[in-house]
Amino acid sequence: MAIDEAVSREEAQTAFSRLLLDRVRQDTYPSRTHIEILEQTLPPWLYREYLNVLLEKVVRDSQPSIPMLRHLSQVIQRL
Repeated sequence: MAIDEAVSREEAQTAFSRLLLDRVRQDTYPSRTHIEILEQTLPPWLYREYLNVLLEKVVRDSQPSIPMLRHLSQVIQRL
């Protein structure tokens, strides 16, 4: 997409959320700030994908952090 093309708020929100979601997915211990901003901007149609990312992280970690478990719980509450 060229810089001068008009972008809708929804497209920008989705692009930003996907960027943060990819960072959270790739990082072994994702930034709490990235997670919090992602949760503030995440469009409803990406909740399932985000839930899967968090579930994978919790399953892979023998001692998942309390904040990670809380984030997972919050996403489940939104479904």
